[in-house]
Amino acid sequence: MSGSKDFYKILGVSEKASQDEIKKAYRKLAKRYHPDANPDDPSAAERFKEVGEAYGVLSDSEKRKQYDQMRRLGAFGFGGGRGGPTARPGAGAPSGGAFSFEDLRDFGGLGDLFSSIFDRGRKTTGGERRRERRKGQDVEYVVDIPFETAVLGKKVSIEVPITEECATCGGDGAAPGTGLQTCSECSGSGEVSFGQPGFAVKRPCPACFGRGKIPESPCASCGGRGEVRQNRKISVSVPKGADDSTRLRLSGQGEKGAAGGAPGDLILSFRIKPHRFFRREGLDVHVTVPINVVQATLGSKVKVRTISGKRVVLRIPPGTQSGTRFRIRGQGVEKGDRIGDQYVEVSVEIPAELTDEERQAMESFAEKAGLRH
Repeated sequence: MSGSKDFYKILGVSEKASQDEIKKAYRKLAKRYHPDANPDDPSAAERFKEVGEAYGVLSDSEKRKQYDQMRRLGAFGFGGGRGGPTARPGAGAPSGGAFSFEDLRDFGGLGDLFSSIFDRGRKTTGGERRRERRKGQDVEYVVDIPFETAVLGKKVSIEVPITEECATCGGDGAAPGTGLQTCSECSGSGEVSFGQPGFAVKRPCPACFGRGKIPESPCASCGGRGEVRQNRKISVSVPKGADDSTRLRLSGQGEKGAAGGAPGDLILSFRIKPHRFFRREGLDVHVTVPINVVQATLGSKVKVRTISGKRVVLRIPPGTQSGTRFRIRGQGVEKGDRIGDQYVEVSVEIPAELTDEERQAMESFAEKAGLRH
């Protein structure tokens, strides 16, 4: 990640933004730049990753606090005093003026934070890079489900796009039968320096992802990245009474962790498909049932379908007007220990055409009722 990037600007929020504002901004941008929504735009995947990095820091109160300290110090190329802080003697800064993550510990343990944001490994005693264990990122995914599934609660099978370690190369990015060579960009150190005059910070090399090694021949399956994006099939139990605000967290079903780290979580939210007959308002269900003029005038009994699948006999009293609503208790949405009702609105349908016999009958009725013009 470039040192000039600002996590607040990436999410489009102010430095004083609340956690709710940060979360809302993240969700909006994550949906906009999700690779599945932009299959023909390579830049969207990078933007999606930037948004995830920014949210990973700003959503954590402790990391955000330390990150803000580093911004004020000018460690990212913005904020702080003009030109940023300079290396002071005895602070552990290298002679070239570049700070490593360990050197930044003099600034309140900020090296640990900076490492958690950018670093993908540490140097071993032999000078090589080894990858540290890191928990995988959480994945947020929206699932479209049928109306009945949301109301009654059922199991559904979904496919979620997940970035996982490439099975072909085992995650090192090298084609089978080939090895790794020293990265020319960082000379095998796994780090490059960036910053501004008087202050520089080391970060993992973008060419080798901080490993210090690059494949002699890139793996054909992952292009040398060591990871691939593929669909994972998951069976999900939709809770009874789910709606558009329902969210499920599936532990360990998110992105795979680095170097054996624990996987992240999968966070599911639901988008309920509309139904051609039922409408939902909270726990209540609404339907519209057509009746004819005779039924409305003389009264009748009609069978009405409910979300449970059974049909309830509804009595239509004589003289019922179009738009009249009837309540069927206990036939709404069940959620926990609560259950709603079903409301039936009748719509009186007027025949567009009449037979001669029907017309005569209507005219006779109108005459006797004094309704003739």
